[in-house]
Amino acid sequence: MLNIENVHKRFGLIHALNNINLELKPGLFGLLGPNGAGKSTLMRTLATFQKPDEGRITFNGTDIVSDPDVIRRTLGYLPQDFGVYPRMSAEKLLHHIGVLKGLTNKAERQSQIDQLLQQVNLRKHRHASVASYSGGMRQRFGVAQAMLGDPKLLIVDEPTAGLDPFERQRFLDLLSEAGEEKIIILSTHIVEDVRALCSDMAIMGEGQIVARDEPENLVDRIKSSVWRKTVSKVEADELRVKYDGRILSTRYLMGKVVLSVLSESKPEAGFERDNDPGLEDAYFANLYRIV
Repeated sequence: MLNIENVHKRFGLIHALNNINLELKPGLFGLLGPNGAGKSTLMRTLATFQKPDEGRITFNGTDIVSDPDVIRRTLGYLPQDFGVYPRMSAEKLLHHIGVLKGLTNKAERQSQIDQLLQQVNLRKHRHASVASYSGGMRQRFGVAQAMLGDPKLLIVDEPTAGLDPFERQRFLDLLSEAGEEKIIILSTHIVEDVRALCSDMAIMGEGQIVARDEPENLVDRIKSSVWRKTVSKVEADELRVKYDGRILSTRYLMGKVVLSVLSESKPEAGFERDNDPGLEDAYFANLYRIV
């Protein structure tokens, strides 16, 4: 069990984390939010790379601020950007990381490494320098090092960035399989990943948790209230002003603009109700605080 109670973190005048409260059990937990919402700051705080200014974080009842080793011993962490030793192969680097994680039995460590390299599709590149990997390959290596040692808490920050659709699905399947026994925090801005994987989620905005629920519950709250209209760019500008505060999103489509509005009744002629809104609609509705 991971408990986050009244956590604050400031950087100068920026209140990066503002009274964060979460209780997480084993399973996949999605954390959605735009860039600058505070997601990475929260992930780094949970990984004990920085201390909160206020509040308390406990893992299975132990305060991780006063005793960070309690979580470091069982933590897998994939940050947005991670460095590697420039001349070390993937296999040797995983051995090095494995020793740091306490995997002292070489045969057991090798078995885990072989399995993980196979799962992230890097087995045939195991002897190549990680520094020579492409961005997507390096991201897959990051997934392998995070899962090494069978961590009980796995934190992945924008894990599918740089992956092609096939590799992205492979990674999501890997997370789904691992999520039954671990607490896995998936921090991302890709809404589809959260709906596909997570039974529990939160939306962050400006350092705060603005919503917390099951993805489908968040979608159910806006059903029958999402309306869309395809208009010209000029008309879109006019409607943005007219429906300011109720617009969920605007998207360009073949030279036109698809404008989405949250409203209990039909806004005006030309709008059609979307009877099957998505999590992205619920995300924007909560992020903009119009529900």
